[in-house]
Amino acid sequence: MSIVIDKNICKSCGRCLSVCPGSLIKKDTENKAFIKYPKDCWGCTSCIKECPFDAISFYLGADIGGMGSKMTVKQRDHYLDWNIEKTDGTVETIVIDKKESNKY
Repeated sequence: MSIVIDKNICKSCGRCLSVCPGSLIKKDTENKAFIKYPKDCWGCTSCIKECPFDAISFYLGADIGGMGSKMTVKQRDHYLDWNIEKTDGTVETIVIDKKESNKY
């Protein structure tokens, strides 16, 4: 499991660096975020939830059934929209109500 950072979208805010529990995300010479060793990523998705620009996505590899899909998260009010971009270009959205997520 790993993340993918799109440097073309990154706005250099640094929010992802501050939430990465493994301190794996760094800034390059252009101040853009990058992960030097993606294989060391724990897959906690903290950086994805923190990035307000959708510059970071979670790579859903074949080993977990994702077959190369990428997932981003958008927050709105008390909802999280988990957007899964599949390899064929289609997007599936899973809406999670944060008020109900720990109900069970």
